[in-house]
Amino acid sequence: MGWARALKSAELPTGEARVCAVNGERIVLCRVDKGEVYAVEDSCSHDDGPLGEGTLVDNVIECPRHGARFDVRSGAALRMPAASPIETFRARIVDEWIEVELEEGP
Repeated sequence: MGWARALKSAELPTGEARVCAVNGERIVLCRVDKGEVYAVEDSCSHDDGPLGEGTLVDNVIECPRHGARFDVRSGAALRMPAASPIETFRARIVDEWIEVELEEGP
């Protein structure tokens, strides 16, 4: 699939996370303190909780259901009850748009 537009850059303030549908996938866009943008799946690896409804602090997003935490830069699980990482996607800003790179399907 390659790169796809997800959200206007101005619609994602620093320190916030937003859920977007990108080519049928629910993606959470996160803008961390230095203005960098990261993209992760909208599903906690513990129980599929909606990460986009969680809290973003620095580069860590917390699942609203049971408090599992993940590093949005790498997807690494940082706190139980999650033991597995979440999927991450490359993100970039082009012409005032945040774009996400999705892998080609089978």
